[in-house]
Amino acid sequence: MKKRVVFLLIVLWAIIFSYKMGLGFGKEKDELYKELEIFSEGLAVIEKEYVEDKSAQDLIYGAMEGMLMSLDSYSQFLTPDDYKNLLVETGGKFGGLGIEITIRDGLLTVVSPIEDTPAWNAGIKAGDVIIKIEGELTKGITLNDAVKKMRGKPGTKITLTILKEESKDLEDIILMRDIINIKDIKRAIILEDNIGYVRIAEFRENTAIDLDKSLLKLEKDGLKALIIDVRNNPGGLLSSAIDIVSRFTKEEEIIVSTKSRNEPEKMYKSQTLAKKYLDIPIVVLINKGSASGSEILASALRENNRAILLGEKTFGKGSVQTIVPLSDGSALRLTTSKYYTPDGKSIHEKGVEPDIIVSKLINEDAKKDVFEELKEERSEESDYRQDYQIIRALDLIRGLLVLSEKQQGT
Repeated sequence: MKKRVVFLLIVLWAIIFSYKMGLGFGKEKDELYKELEIFSEGLAVIEKEYVEDKSAQDLIYGAMEGMLMSLDSYSQFLTPDDYKNLLVETGGKFGGLGIEITIRDGLLTVVSPIEDTPAWNAGIKAGDVIIKIEGELTKGITLNDAVKKMRGKPGTKITLTILKEESKDLEDIILMRDIINIKDIKRAIILEDNIGYVRIAEFRENTAIDLDKSLLKLEKDGLKALIIDVRNNPGGLLSSAIDIVSRFTKEEEIIVSTKSRNEPEKMYKSQTLAKKYLDIPIVVLINKGSASGSEILASALRENNRAILLGEKTFGKGSVQTIVPLSDGSALRLTTSKYYTPDGKSIHEKGVEPDIIVSKLINEDAKKDVFEELKEERSEESDYRQDYQIIRALDLIRGLLVLSEKQQGT
């Protein structure tokens, strides 16, 4: 009992101290103080009456977790272990299944599978809903708990029950956990007719540097036009996406803006670089798995008249999460602002519509017509011919090249 009384006194002291330090100035903050009193009352009841003894940390962490969950799908409370795991993940190598997830409309939803991972190879797609993890319903689960359940020792199996977005079928999928190595630039080659292709899997610290190397190689191979593929790219670092867009836009052109509660709108503009690619036609491939940084790139290149978007509507994650470490090693992952395109359009929960809609799936007759030439033996370089969206992007960019050459001729 003494322990509980001391604990409550500390909580009440913290509330009163916060009030005196500034929370109590103004009508809204007076209301917040009254609600904090209710919180302390509830805490006292739980400490006294709950059937099991709970530590002070369990109660406060639980309250923080619920509070962050009530804000939006992307805000989270991170325990010290959760925060350490997040730092490991952003390093680009971790164990798990290879899927980016979120809570959308109360459902554990796949944002995007990471290419060449267990989830990707099992056919899990953006928009699929994870109904069960190892037979346990995911209703009400937090993102942190979902990640913990899906991660594990490489080589161990896990069963996910998936509601497929396209077919609406329920499937039990058995996956083998593996070390997830994230390679930002998955592929950079000349396809045909001097048309380059770059597949960007995520936006991380060194992605722009890796892209520069790839573009220099493509230039040596005769680059005249470029397809940038950000399908199933879940995003990553905002700074990385801005760096990459800066390679293809004029100095001071707006790339993205952010609006927050307590700060004026912030504009991010194309940077000054020693080398830019301003004259080559560009087509950007997008789909349901393109989110966050991918949506920024696609919108910025289109609205600055640098690219045509082809594919499917994107996921619609247009908010900024800031990691705020706390004194005990825990942290807040807090939504602090939202993204807006150069034309001032919101991305969040709306997504980006392509200029030309091309579905990944086509009927078998269309396949026969488009891929008749594939009867010859395929190599790695010719695998792209199996991808209908790339084939259509090639057709489009050839037309852009012809138009560009005519304009230069006049």
